[in-house]
Amino acid sequence: MKTPAGSECKYFYGDYYRGRDHEECRLLGAAWTRDLCRTCPVPSIGRANACEFMQLRGEVPRPLTAAFQRRVKVTAFCEKTRRSGFDPHIGCGECHPLPPVFEVKK
Repeated sequence: MKTPAGSECKYFYGDYYRGRDHEECRLLGAAWTRDLCRTCPVPSIGRANACEFMQLRGEVPRPLTAAFQRRVKVTAFCEKTRRSGFDPHIGCGECHPLPPVFEVKK
């Protein structure tokens, strides 16, 4: 579904049927506000990596001062390899190996 920022996100849900105005982010839950969609990295992660085993976890850490804008922090976990701590845009590297054409030969 399209977010208020205009990008597709599988975690965003908006119910506008018959005048309703209910929006929520199913990744962030109660910490979500509309302004977070502008800087959220989740839509770009979805465009870059469509691994079915990757699970995203999102949080909104508190800024140190009020001058900083709230941003979404995303961590990824691979259910197949049971690994975490990798770049979600790229993936864990085990589920979808690169084709031999792209491998560097020694």
